[in-house]
Amino acid sequence: MKNKRIHLIDDEKIIHDIFQRIFKNDPYDLTISENKSQAKTNHSSNIDVVILDLMIPGTSGIEIFKELKKIDPDIKVIFLTAYGTIESAIEAMKLGAVDYLQKPFNNTELKLKIERAIKEKNIHKENIQLKKVLNERFSFENIIGKSKPLMKTLSIVENVAKANSTVLISGESGTGKELIAKAIYKNSDRSNNPFFSFNSSNIPETLFESMLFGYKKGAFTGAYSDKKGIFEEADTGTIFFDEIANLTPETQAKIIRVIQEKEIQPLGYNKILKVDVRIIAATNVDLKKTVEQNEFREDLYYRLNIINIVLPPLRERKEDIPLLVDHFIEKYSQENQITLKKPDSKFLKYLMDYNWPGNIRELENAIQRTIILSNSDTLTSKNLPDEIKNAQPKKVKKSNFNEQVDEFKKQLIIEALDKHDWLQKNAAKSLGLKPTTLSELMKRMNIQN
Repeated sequence: MKNKRIHLIDDEKIIHDIFQRIFKNDPYDLTISENKSQAKTNHSSNIDVVILDLMIPGTSGIEIFKELKKIDPDIKVIFLTAYGTIESAIEAMKLGAVDYLQKPFNNTELKLKIERAIKEKNIHKENIQLKKVLNERFSFENIIGKSKPLMKTLSIVENVAKANSTVLISGESGTGKELIAKAIYKNSDRSNNPFFSFNSSNIPETLFESMLFGYKKGAFTGAYSDKKGIFEEADTGTIFFDEIANLTPETQAKIIRVIQEKEIQPLGYNKILKVDVRIIAATNVDLKKTVEQNEFREDLYYRLNIINIVLPPLRERKEDIPLLVDHFIEKYSQENQITLKKPDSKFLKYLMDYNWPGNIRELENAIQRTIILSNSDTLTSKNLPDEIKNAQPKKVKKSNFNEQVDEFKKQLIIEALDKHDWLQKNAAKSLGLKPTTLSELMKRMNIQN
């Protein structure tokens, strides 16, 4: 991971020394400028954040800010202020500065403000990139495949896109739920407004509410300034909730309020804010079963399930595999600057015979691996992952009915555990079981990692 780049613009040597000491052992590259001329020479759009003193001899921090903004329109600046210059700092923030810090400053607060500014810049970059990618990839005609199950799904997507209702996308991991969500967004009347993706499986539960609803300064320890949440940032746009089943009951209740009343309340704020956001949710578990098991709110389920789009797994649309293979070969040949390779017939047969528990994501990874490892102009089965090469059509054992059912159950459980790196809680969810039930079945069937 590359270091984060900080540009300090300050004429005081003592400030230079403090910054060099603070960031000596941290993953930051520090550039120091003492005046406007040096600042313009040293600055580039690769700088992540600028720390700029308001009082610079011969000019002012605000003037330097204006000059640097011409070089780097997306510049993120935190102003350093001394006593009596707070009003100037506020003026600078009106011009687009992200924050200010009063001297003498606290080192921890400085780092927090820097990290927050860098995060905002990254989000801005991602949104710009997303708009570019959406224009190139996420129209319906660019979703790869021609099979009947996929075409049936896309006809529903086309009808749903222009509506304003919530959408629930169901399907196994790797079937392309986020791709479908972005296609809905791109073809909706909100396509020029914000799009945010929130994957609750990648975020600690304690951060759900602050990230979604925002907070006011002082709402909790570490809340040094006001922060807008995703709902407020996405106003008039769309939020995609991936793996929505992982949300806490408290957060689920607040999302119901957003859907019903179109309002939110940031943490530590005594006022209600109105928001207009379309929600698209996705899950790889049976939400109805999680409701029955009291693991998901029934009222939220019915508000999300107005339109349910079920994505077919790859094993049910195998005629799309050759098209997907061609697409991934072209993609990864270009990315790795490798001459375009052709798959041989045996290579394709292995892919067609395999059941793809990881769906399109697993297929993409297999093609990427094979392209990188191949030394010839033809893709052969030699470099395919072993689980694909070793997969054999399942033979029906000559045993009684109950034994065959038990064998099938065992196979399903092992596949789910493999898919989720043997994390029983996640495997249980994907199977629609309680973790305790899965544990009992594993003991009974002698399933061990």
